[in-house]
Amino acid sequence: MGNERCERVDNITNAALIGHRAVYNNPNTVKGEIFYYIYSILRSPEYRNLFTSDLKKSLPCIPKVQNFYGFVEAGRKSTDLHLNHEKVEPYGGILEEVKPRSLEIPLRELYRVAKMEFPRVKGKVGRSTIIYNTWITLPNIPEEAYRYQLGARSAIEWIIDRCQFKTDKASGIVNDPNDWADNPRYIIDLLKRIVTDGHGPRDIAVPQQALGRKIAVKEAL
Repeated sequence: MGNERCERVDNITNAALIGHRAVYNNPNTVKGEIFYYIYSILRSPEYRNLFTSDLKKSLPCIPKVQNFYGFVEAGRKSTDLHLNHEKVEPYGGILEEVKPRSLEIPLRELYRVAKMEFPRVKGKVGRSTIIYNTWITLPNIPEEAYRYQLGARSAIEWIIDRCQFKTDKASGIVNDPNDWADNPRYIIDLLKRIVTDGHGPRDIAVPQQALGRKIAVKEAL
């Protein structure tokens, strides 16, 4: 490394910038706005539904829609929310049902996680509730929270999978998420913050309710 300098490279090409400026007739459009626009479009449920087959076999193609700056603003807010997810308020709508005897347990043990899971009712998974551990159940999780996707699964399901105690069979290395922070509530509050991310302020979701009439045919960036 030594005296080597890092160079920041934009992932938005100059050709894409020129194209967006021309389509939206605004020479002041900048690459950062295009990034937020793409981020917002890729999170749009309508976009994912329209291009489900294409997304499975090729790189995303981004349509140019009339509501460009609405998507830019939504993408800006979503990006800030997701980058700072550990700073947002835990979602207050989730209840914490704690068994009475647990009041005698030290906080470190009360909030200790082995493996979170969804309850099953007549063989069907109920995603509105998470069994946090032996002592705590978390009901009242809004279905909209699952719209925040990390790849093929929701961020909530990703947290449930990652935040579990397990030992790697080959190496013997122990993964204990309870050691990740001094705060015994870290994991339960992280889960609630992820719900805040997925549920999100209503003004973030509004531009994504419809892609609107397209100005140009879908175009790869």
